[in-house]
Amino acid sequence: MDTAPLSLADEPRLTGETVQQWVFRRLRRAVMSGRFPPGQAVTIRGLAEALGVSAMPVREALRRLVAERALVLLDNRRVRVPEMTAQRFDELFAARTLLEVEAAARALPFADPAFCERLAALDRLSDAAWRQGDIEAMIETNLAFHTALYSTRADSVLMPLIESVWLQIGPFMRLALTDLEEHYRVDRHREALDALAAGDEAALRRAIEADIHDGIGHLRAQLG
Repeated sequence: MDTAPLSLADEPRLTGETVQQWVFRRLRRAVMSGRFPPGQAVTIRGLAEALGVSAMPVREALRRLVAERALVLLDNRRVRVPEMTAQRFDELFAARTLLEVEAAARALPFADPAFCERLAALDRLSDAAWRQGDIEAMIETNLAFHTALYSTRADSVLMPLIESVWLQIGPFMRLALTDLEEHYRVDRHREALDALAAGDEAALRRAIEADIHDGIGHLRAQLG
């Protein structure tokens, strides 16, 4: 079945952005935010129709996403999100924890009141999405919070590595949200914000590690 992710064309092109760049950015974000269900094949033609573009920029974008290990090439017309194994999950979980805890700690020198308020505003949006049961908004605001926290420097080495992990684990985030209330009982973002305001690196590291563990750690049991 070829079911394209919803609302792929809902974001306009940035100033100076080519069609090819826009297609890659949209598809990359779609994978990262879990719009491609694990195991479901999609075709170049279906994605091109969803985006309102020709097949050529879609084919190039998918080639790059396959190279990033975000997708698996089935044939010259179809791709899918790779299946998750217990070993692969363990490695991605460990990589995400190590990279994000370190990236958060490196944000401390930049944690002035304006920076903390930007993060707090994103956290409020995330809380509102949770109350409304808006899964799309929950995923997007969570990504936005973590991206803002880790992107304090434009030349960050860690952020591209983190995004690579997000690409590989993102499709499973929606599965984690189905019973998140049972596992995510403490507001770890609030803990991180408090640690930033206090300049407490140890507390910030603990908050981000707990956020990752509480958010997706429970998926491990489903993989055997």
